[in-house]
Amino acid sequence: MLTFIFSPNKTLAETPLDVYMNDFYSKSNEASKILKEIETNLKDGSRKNVCSRQREAARLGLLANKSLIKAFEVGGTEPPLEAIKFSQKRWESIFNEC
Repeated sequence: MLTFIFSPNKTLAETPLDVYMNDFYSKSNEASKILKEIETNLKDGSRKNVCSRQREAARLGLLANKSLIKAFEVGGTEPPLEAIKFSQKRWESIFNEC
């Protein structure tokens, strides 16, 4: 039995821009989800795997930034460097906090 899974966020014929933007959104959403889970766990008194999960979220956030820069490059527009630098510093700080 074959099972096909269709994602509503992806097109059938993706352009390079689509690929980088999908990667950016996917990674940044996953990173945010991990951080929210950590916050909930900490509020509940659990510190289980906080550092490793925090680093994983930061790693995903940093990779998302790279994909966003690539998307702007492929799209032929100038990326918002100040916002990206701010985001980069934030993710690096989260990565190094543990």
